[in-house]
Amino acid sequence: MTKRTGCRDWRRQTLRWQFFFLLWSTIDGQTRYTIPEELKQGSVVGNLAKDVGLGLSEMYERNLRVASEAGKQYFSVDAGKGELVVNERIDREALCGQSASCVLPLQVVIENPLQLHRIEVEIQDINDNPPSFLTKERNLKIAELTAAGARYPLEMAQDLDVGVNSLKSYTLSKDECFSLKMKELADDRKVPELVLEKPLDRERQGVHRLLLTALDGGNPVRSGTSKITVTVLDNNDNVPVFKKTLYTATVDENSASGFPLIKVEATDADEGPNGEIEYAFAEHTPESVFSTLQINSATGEMVLLGGLDYEKSATYEIDITGRDKGIPQMEGHCRVQVKVLDINDNAPEIVLTSKPSSIREDSPSGTVVALLSARDLDSGENGKVTLLLPKGFPFTFKPSFSNNYALVTSGSLDRESSPEYNIDITAIDAGSPPLTSRKTIPVTIIDVNDNPPVFSKPCYNVYIKENTLPGSILYSVSASDLDFGDNAKISYSILDSKVQDVSVSSYVYINSDNGSIYSMHSFDYEKLKVFQIQVQAKDQGSPSLSSNATVHVFILDQNDNAPSVIYPSPAVLGSLSHQRMPRSAKAGHLVTKVTAVDADSGHNAWISYKLSEATDASLFTVSLYTGEVRTKRAVSEQDDSSQRLLIEIKDDGEPVQSATVTVSVFLEDGLHEPILDLKHKVNEPSKKSGRITLYLILSLAGVSVLSVLTFLILAVKCIKNSRDSGSCCMRRSDCDDYKNPNRNLQIQLNTDGPIKYVEVLGGDMMSQSQSFRSCLSPMSEYSDFTLVKPSSTTDFKEMISVLDASLPDSTWTFESQQVSRE
Repeated sequence: MTKRTGCRDWRRQTLRWQFFFLLWSTIDGQTRYTIPEELKQGSVVGNLAKDVGLGLSEMYERNLRVASEAGKQYFSVDAGKGELVVNERIDREALCGQSASCVLPLQVVIENPLQLHRIEVEIQDINDNPPSFLTKERNLKIAELTAAGARYPLEMAQDLDVGVNSLKSYTLSKDECFSLKMKELADDRKVPELVLEKPLDRERQGVHRLLLTALDGGNPVRSGTSKITVTVLDNNDNVPVFKKTLYTATVDENSASGFPLIKVEATDADEGPNGEIEYAFAEHTPESVFSTLQINSATGEMVLLGGLDYEKSATYEIDITGRDKGIPQMEGHCRVQVKVLDINDNAPEIVLTSKPSSIREDSPSGTVVALLSARDLDSGENGKVTLLLPKGFPFTFKPSFSNNYALVTSGSLDRESSPEYNIDITAIDAGSPPLTSRKTIPVTIIDVNDNPPVFSKPCYNVYIKENTLPGSILYSVSASDLDFGDNAKISYSILDSKVQDVSVSSYVYINSDNGSIYSMHSFDYEKLKVFQIQVQAKDQGSPSLSSNATVHVFILDQNDNAPSVIYPSPAVLGSLSHQRMPRSAKAGHLVTKVTAVDADSGHNAWISYKLSEATDASLFTVSLYTGEVRTKRAVSEQDDSSQRLLIEIKDDGEPVQSATVTVSVFLEDGLHEPILDLKHKVNEPSKKSGRITLYLILSLAGVSVLSVLTFLILAVKCIKNSRDSGSCCMRRSDCDDYKNPNRNLQIQLNTDGPIKYVEVLGGDMMSQSQSFRSCLSPMSEYSDFTLVKPSSTTDFKEMISVLDASLPDSTWTFESQQVSRE
């Protein structure tokens, strides 16, 4: 008991010494620690954070962790100190068996970004296992006539420790008839043999009891014992002798049960039962051999009994005994070595070292997606593994070390075309036939704001009636974005621009969420006919992207202006005037001419004249379209000398707008000469009218040439566009024309009943149009030419002289009155 206690003290001192003098070194760029086995949980192996170059805060932020390739997590990282500590008890013998070197490979995974380090922990053996024998008692029967020098193989002791702590020597208790010698085998192992030093005498001593002790080289030394009982037999003085001391055989691990392995054979010089030999496994044969192999006791033939597995045991060494049937029994011994040949019966395995991470679509080539390793339990060519990726995927493998790989990007990524990849990785070994396995790694692509919003059209045409209520919706534009999340959230805005020197934001505003455009106030066609808006769609990415579209707003005319009388002008001639005419006037005599204009356009500006009231309705008539007042019949003596006419002027709009003018006519006698004078006076302004007519002809000729050129240009452009689109329609170039409104020229040929006129519109579309109108009336006795600006209904002083050229020189007076909408 004292000796055992002393051994324990020595063992504890050894453990402490090895614990406090841990060594670590770097081999081939890898960090190695050396620790003894059987350390307590929580024992420090080394400062891992420092050895991989990380501070404590950085270690926490980057999530440093340890992954074991052995399948069991023997180590962990102390997050507070960055130290590698023992996670559970380590038994070197359970991990590495009899291997001289026991190294546990560890993978240190550092995330954000991914980084992999390999460290090795060498487990040093301590003398924690004593030598032991499978059989604690051995019985030998030796004939008394056996000659000195006979040898009897003894069971070899097993010591799970390695190195200096492994089995070193044997001792035998003292006996004058026996000694112990060691027999060296081919693999440098030594087998103890019991040597007979002199012949036995059964009568003197029938039984010899010996104690075989196995000693290891540890400090303190540990030992195991086996009791040997030698029974001295009489007679049968020849032992069976095998033809070979060592038999060898090879077998595939997938061989079926009953497969013949080898046949051992021994001979005995004795005759009869003393020469009949029975074969059997030695007493110390492990149970695993009995469950795997079988020997025929009569023939010595060995067959396969159970399935073999190269990965569990590559070789079997079996001691065979050949015993005769004599009295006493004699036995001979031989050894059989069975080598198992590896067969490719294990499929390769893909192990994920780190969880696959999501990556941005703008990640550069070579970005690490995941870390993985490949392994195969087979050996040689059967254990060589190749990893394959499907074609067409922008990923590849970057080898690391010891069948470790990094899955990295090999090309550009586009979330809009492939938001997620399911990468099927195939592992194939080099066996024949090869075995494969597959593993799917999902990789999510994170969206990057690389697509600007796109409008459904590059430009929009919007038509709105004038006088609409403020806040009315004009149009809703829409844009789409191929990105995802905030990168696809679109807000709309109107870019600042000028409309008639006023910011466009004073005219309209836009709903930033849905793109609906609303009016800020009511529009007046007579002041503004068309304007354009630049709408911008911007996403909420970082940085944000945007695109623009042009919205052309056309104001549609409404009949909101009543006709305005420009002749006679109330501002010039007064509200009431008197007109003299001779009583000798015949039917069709021109009394006067009323001229009015309407600020509206189109049908809303078509004017008609009507005699609403008259002192004598049978005497006067008013031309419906020219406004000329003429006599319907000759004046008689019975007609009143004072005639009052109320002329109503209407437009062609809906609802109809109208105005009235009052004309007073005095009938007098003896006005023939003034009429001659009037004709004479008319000849004088006719010269002026002739010049104006010449100007009109030249203007119309220029307009005609310009019209032909415009038509040719538009026809060529339409034909060119039709080659691409198949139709002549407004394209982007049409939108661009609005940017140069000075190039626009509109020529309108209108026929309003008997009134024929040419209207030429030109100038900036964003500003008020200029209108030049020529009116030719077939019912008029004179040629009338009027220049009118529709945007103004008051400034007509310059036209009075023109009108005077077509009317008699008189002192008529007119009364003008505006009438509300009907």
